Amino acid sequence: MHCVGVDYHKKSSYVTVMDERGKVVKEAQIANTQEALAAFLDGRAKGASAVLEAGRNWPVMYDWLEELVDEVTLAHPAKVRVIAEAKVKTDRIDSRMLAHLLRADLIPAAYVPGAVTREQRRRLRQRMFLVRLSTMVKNRVHTLVDRHPELSRQAGGWSDLFGKAGRAWLEQVDLPEGEAELLRTDLELLGAIQEHIKRSNRWVSQLARKDARAKLLATLPGIGDFFGVLLAVEIDDVRRFSRPQKLAAYAGLVPSTYASGGYVHHGRITKRGNKWIRWACIEAAYPAIKQDPELAALYQRLKVAKGANVAKVAVAKRLLIIAYRVLKESRAYRPADEQAALRRR
Repeated sequence: MHCVGVDYHKKSSYVTVMDERGKVVKEAQIANTQEALAAFLDGRAKGASAVLEAGRNWPVMYDWLEELVDEVTLAHPAKVRVIAEAKVKTDRIDSRMLAHLLRADLIPAAYVPGAVTREQRRRLRQRMFLVRLSTMVKNRVHTLVDRHPELSRQAGGWSDLFGKAGRAWLEQVDLPEGEAELLRTDLELLGAIQEHIKRSNRWVSQLARKDARAKLLATLPGIGDFFGVLLAVEIDDVRRFSRPQKLAAYAGLVPSTYASGGYVHHGRITKRGNKWIRWACIEAAYPAIKQDPELAALYQRLKVAKGANVAKVAVAKRLLIIAYRVLKESRAYRPADEQAALRRR
């Protein structure tokens, strides 16, 4: 059996083929094409296992390898560095190190979602990118209008400057020629972005109606269609987490810990792991507080003791733990069930 270590980069990759005794059979830098990879592994792919680290655009190489070798492992980059960090780092050394770890069954594997889930994640993240762009353009328009005090006072009369009436006012407002051109450009750009967001929202609504997990998650306070779909897709198979605390750690919603010589200190949340799950739960925290008395009580108690930010994060973590149980038990959210679960802890 051969072990294949792949150090994958944007334009090329360094590939090492190693036998079961640890002898390097073949290694070289190859172009990042499926044909170049197949040609390099020719005669050695059958029965082989391969490994690459989860880096930028890893699915490209992962999918190519899946078609060529018997088994592909995706390595967790941070954990690999803990096991085998070298003072001298080259693509050749990294490739060999991955092959050695695979041969010794020491690869810390990362979770690999299916192709459909990966596509859904890309589309959801694209929507969030478009929303950020929309906010940036709106801020530019506000800044431009605020440079003219009289117009700024008039703009304050609109509850939504970018609603139908506010947009009509912006399109006819009197500005110097240069700034008028900037405003027209920003409004055209905003209109195009909002069209893309509308199309994305239609896709999210369709997925929210079809995905059973998203339907269950939408029953949680503060979680609507979009957050329900986002959490369902980013969590994917909830069974990969043995306990709800594992999911919270994956989302970076657990406190950092320093323990030495009997002294234990818990600091801010780690913010490691899946930032999209963390963001969704934190964004949903305030709406959830308004809808759920138990979450509101948790927030108020911690707000008095530790401040609003700590309380908000605690509510976000509680929401994620509830989401875990809802998915694990395939049931809608019921406050009474959550209270019973808390009493059993």
